[in-house]
Amino acid sequence: MVKVISAEPMENYKLRIRLSNGKNGIFDVSPYLDKGVFHELMEERYFRCVKVAYGGVMWPHEQDFSAETIEYELR
Repeated sequence: MVKVISAEPMENYKLRIRLSNGKNGIFDVSPYLDKGVFHELMEERYFRCVKVAYGGVMWPHEQDFSAETIEYELR
């Protein structure tokens, strides 16, 4: 099962991601920002609070993305 090893916030709602299977790339969060709970991520200070948790990434108010979603969308 793939896991997120590191997630670094970047400009324009992107995350620099490193996965446990050796894949690295950029995950663009912007397509999700107009979807319910993800709207809060539009605040840059809050977006930068991302942490690696439970194999994926998570923010303080429990918005999250699984490693599988990230791997599928990774560029």
